[in-house]
Amino acid sequence: MKIHDVRTHPSAAPFPREEELAWKLAMVAADPVPLDADVAEMIGNRIVDNASVAMAAINRAPVVAARAQALAHPRDGGATLFGLPADIRVDAEWAAWANGTAVRELDFHDTFLMADYAHPGDSIPPMIAVAQQMGCDGAALLRGIAAAYEIHIALVKSISLHAHKIDHIAHTGVAAAGGLGAMLGLPVDTIYQAINQTLHVCCTTRQSRKGRISSWKAAAPGHSTKLAIEAVDRAMRGQTSPAPIYEGEDGVIAWLLDGPEAVYHVALPEAGEAKRAILESYTKAHSAEYQAQAMIDLAFRMRGRIPDTGKIAEIRILTSEHTHKVIGSGANDPQKYDPDASRETLDHSLPYIFAVALEDGRWHHEDSYDSERAHRPETVSLWQKVQTEGDAEWERRYHSTDLSDKAFGGKVTIVLDDGTQVTDEIAMADAHPQGASPFARANYIAKFDTLAAHAVSETERTRFTELATNVGTGDAASLTRLLPVADTGSLQNAARNTDGIF
Repeated sequence: MKIHDVRTHPSAAPFPREEELAWKLAMVAADPVPLDADVAEMIGNRIVDNASVAMAAINRAPVVAARAQALAHPRDGGATLFGLPADIRVDAEWAAWANGTAVRELDFHDTFLMADYAHPGDSIPPMIAVAQQMGCDGAALLRGIAAAYEIHIALVKSISLHAHKIDHIAHTGVAAAGGLGAMLGLPVDTIYQAINQTLHVCCTTRQSRKGRISSWKAAAPGHSTKLAIEAVDRAMRGQTSPAPIYEGEDGVIAWLLDGPEAVYHVALPEAGEAKRAILESYTKAHSAEYQAQAMIDLAFRMRGRIPDTGKIAEIRILTSEHTHKVIGSGANDPQKYDPDASRETLDHSLPYIFAVALEDGRWHHEDSYDSERAHRPETVSLWQKVQTEGDAEWERRYHSTDLSDKAFGGKVTIVLDDGTQVTDEIAMADAHPQGASPFARANYIAKFDTLAAHAVSETERTRFTELATNVGTGDAASLTRLLPVADTGSLQNAARNTDGIF
């Protein structure tokens, strides 16, 4: 790895484009280094993981709406949609939009957290869509996905968007543009132009994850990757884009991030260095914001020591400042304690999540968020007793680059009515690579079988998982069948409808 210092440069000062971060990201994408076997295996796992959560969400309103929009843009030889037969094809950018929304809806796929937040698996839907439309083979698809993860994780490690209330889809779009360039074998200059345009149009506010969170949260990544596809297309036609997009006097760093005096240190692989960043990311065992994963596991562990949750006086959660301010009481969002809050809000409410996990000893992607479940009087009472507090040591461990020290958990103290205190702590979710039960291929397949069984037959599930886990050896024809088909469950509004403009 090489550390690159990234700062604003005055327009009047000489600044070769080869020194721009966008150019260096494009160089990483264009480097044709072979993939390591464990990286290729993990990409197959994440394709399965995405399909798991997409099929679980296949008839949820944001997914149905996005699918209807995509079906209004049919294209012979285009891309396929989750749940629909392979002979139904749409424009690749609309497939990325619809499939990305399906993957993101339940907040249940892979994650990477450091200076910023990321769901790097959000780059997989646009990669599959463009691969299908452009006739790429499995090896090219793997190359693109590996590059997208490499770029995404490098940016998340070094550049905080959320500190300036910029939504993390800005990094998502850039990663997708780079990954598409790698998959299509585009020249460095073309990828560079696509990255410039993508970042320029993908900077949106973080209100999408604040207060009463809306259905846009599911659509936001698909929006950014749809824009990335359009940027790559435009760059392939020889068109140029705003530059230097990061370092310019009126660029992203100077006006949207830390300002003209700031310096960011971005670590990128050197030429010929293997792309292994995907192995640093991790998936979810529970459908909730990642910073709640460990706390759900801890609630399961602690509930056996609480004879009666009705006799709890208070619950104190000591955790990182990030967790406290994003999904805890430190967010100062009254909606996080509101039984009438949206599902999107509740999956970003650690007080709600911990209370329900403690009461039920299970977590279900639908049942745990059901309105009737959220309105239970005993749950509402317990929920109001949960408070979080930011802690400097947990915050330090949150940002640690030492895997033996890093932590996304915290310490919980449950105080009973008689004054008895029950205390426990957890550093990592059980499913994390450093956790008690790290996810392996069998876990990914089991997750898919569980979440897709309502709509996908065993035969179709087997066909899909065998193809997905061996995708690197597949030809272009095989990629047209890379998404699972709902062959036992019906899809709502599966046909094009006229509810909107399209």
